[in-house]
Amino acid sequence: MTNNDVLRRLRYAFDFDDLKMIAIFSAADSRVTRSQVSNWLKKDDDPEFEECSDQQLAIFLNGLINDRRGKKDSEQPEPEQSLNNNIIFRKLKIALDLKADDILRLLAASNLRISKHELSAFFRKPDHQHYRQCKDQILRNFLGGVQLEYRDGRTQQDDSSATEGHPS
Repeated sequence: MTNNDVLRRLRYAFDFDDLKMIAIFSAADSRVTRSQVSNWLKKDDDPEFEECSDQQLAIFLNGLINDRRGKKDSEQPEPEQSLNNNIIFRKLKIALDLKADDILRLLAASNLRISKHELSAFFRKPDHQHYRQCKDQILRNFLGGVQLEYRDGRTQQDDSSATEGHPS
């Protein structure tokens, strides 16, 4: 997935308008213009499309953490110069205050089932023997589950309706 894809999916999942997107960047002590945000969100074949860099997405994710969880009293962390799916996944986990069971539920809502052990491997340090690289499919399904829960409000309802009328 590209950084622009992640930005588009998060904007859609949370129904952020341009001003909210700008405010999220601002929450991480960064200034962006409406035109920058607009160009990052354009389709890849649009002549005004601009690629969102790793650093810009890291700033946005840090701002999302600050926006949803509150800004820490300490200094704003430096945005990563290079991102991968594991870092993006970890930052979203922090921003949304998700536990393992919450993430597994969101993944299941997108028809992807993995174990807690598989999930924990994504959040380990890269030099850990059980570290596992998060593939695009995992991140895409996670973002799909986030959309179902936060935009559509369907994951918790689906869980309860799935068990109704079915004996255990």
